[in-house]
Amino acid sequence: MAIEIAIETPLQDDVRDLVRQLNETLLELTPPEHCYHLTVEQMAGHDTTVFIARDNGIAIGCGALKRHDATGEVKRMYIRPSHRGQRIGARIVERVEALARDEGLKRLVLETGDRHPAAWTFYERAGFSRCGPVLDYPDSEWSVFYEKSL
Repeated sequence: MAIEIAIETPLQDDVRDLVRQLNETLLELTPPEHCYHLTVEQMAGHDTTVFIARDNGIAIGCGALKRHDATGEVKRMYIRPSHRGQRIGARIVERVEALARDEGLKRLVLETGDRHPAAWTFYERAGFSRCGPVLDYPDSEWSVFYEKSL
């Protein structure tokens, strides 16, 4: 297995499919009005950098850094079920964090769902700590927030 992670545009059919799968997975656990998805068009904005993981050319994972002044936000983290447990997500978060540090950002934050215990474990292993609401997210029973100082 030759997993490669690179900055890519999300405006590709296979990445659109990956994001569609991510959205379907999230909507199984969280009502749509409490999902804060970026569309692939928003992911392609100048304030966001998207990392795509590929296995022999096939898109199998994604994650993004969205910039908010001196704070970076981890967005759109997803690994296809067939490739979970191989530290691919951890490698993507490491790339997001390295880019944020290189750009002088002081903190990373994120919002995840209240029914996503695997995500909580994942982010805590990556050095994130739970915190109160971040950025302009509402304080909701459906959300769990994390932060990490850089």
